[in-house]
Amino acid sequence: MTYCLGIRLRDGLIMISDTRTNAGIDNISVYRKMHILADTDDRLVICMSAGNLSVTQHVLGQLAEGMPSTGMEEQPRKIEHMPSMFRCAQLVGEAVMAAGRELKPALNAASVASGISLLLGGRIGDGPLKLFLIYDAGNFIECGADTPYLQIGATAYGKPILDRAMSYDSTLDEAVKVGLLSFDGTIRSDLSVGPPFDMIIISTDPALPVVRRRIAADDEYLVLLSESWSRMLNDSRAAIPDPPFLQEAGISTR
Repeated sequence: MTYCLGIRLRDGLIMISDTRTNAGIDNISVYRKMHILADTDDRLVICMSAGNLSVTQHVLGQLAEGMPSTGMEEQPRKIEHMPSMFRCAQLVGEAVMAAGRELKPALNAASVASGISLLLGGRIGDGPLKLFLIYDAGNFIECGADTPYLQIGATAYGKPILDRAMSYDSTLDEAVKVGLLSFDGTIRSDLSVGPPFDMIIISTDPALPVVRRRIAADDEYLVLLSESWSRMLNDSRAAIPDPPFLQEAGISTR
């Protein structure tokens, strides 16, 4: 299992992924889930993956070599040739479908889970930042302002704080804080997700630098964030009034 989170705000795009992969409790290792599909002067396209590792690697390999020409192009179709992020999402979806047709019959026959999901984000040229969730069937949806984040993998434990604290108008620093708290909540409840985390932050302003960071378990800020959040949660819990029906029954200890 894994956990990947993409946040698309008015001010920019944040993508965070964990690195834990496992094939049983005695076979746990580190594998990068954040993949740079294109990084040139005119584009930065990032993909994060969850699900069957062999299928994911097959998809990434196809995209690196290029999808077959449709007859209208003289060369294989690659991410660096796509004119927009929408066309990138279409190409990645096509690669997912092709990998499924080739690999899934054998995997399903062996009762091996073959599903994958991907988060695709970035910007091409002067176009806007975009974030897409690409499903196992190759279809996809785009992240919108009403719910400015998309998740894949072990999504349940990190979702509550996103629903409560994230909005399209959140600043990048607040969104990074909430995003990391989402990961902190996940790793406390799901042993199949763990650090180090890979993070990339792209501002809406193309003149500002792209921030790329790998966050280890002993990262100073991550430790501070986790300890502060635990303390504040306990303080808040203690400050909430006790249930009045227990007081009325004489059961309250206060």
